[in-house]
Amino acid sequence: MRNKYLHLLLISNAIVILDQFTKFMINIHIPQYASMPVVDKFFHLTHIRNSGVAFGLFARQSSEYKAWFFILISAVALIAILSFFHHTPDEKKIVQNGLILIFSGAIGNMIDRILYKEVIDFLDFFYNDYHWPAFNIADSCITVGVGLMMLDLFLKRHETGPAERSGDLPARD
Repeated sequence: MRNKYLHLLLISNAIVILDQFTKFMINIHIPQYASMPVVDKFFHLTHIRNSGVAFGLFARQSSEYKAWFFILISAVALIAILSFFHHTPDEKKIVQNGLILIFSGAIGNMIDRILYKEVIDFLDFFYNDYHWPAFNIADSCITVGVGLMMLDLFLKRHETGPAERSGDLPARD
């Protein structure tokens, strides 16, 4: 086993365990739809279930097959992430770590869909009338992972010169 696969195994297991532990604790200590202030008027722990995808999209669609459809999509995404991870060069640590975070988050939310047919969300941030949709550790990992992938693209763009980016060759004398 190569070092990057050991890194994937260790980090993803730690994240999935943390994600599932926090959801378990929310599930047993905070009734569904109840909220517990942590930082008044800014951050609460709120037990919410999301049967849709990111930001509650498709949550109102009703179908007995919806959860299984999202599980299937998650499984396909996990295979694609592992394929990208396998083909990522060893020196691309930012990309590897981004993929590990996305992989871990996808597994965490897929476990919820298998167990509950919906995802447990509980991190609830707001300020005055501005409210961010509740999320969880897995969602945070996916977001940070995508951010790392974008950072790598940004850094790669600045490593190449403007002529190489635009396809133009420098003028000859």
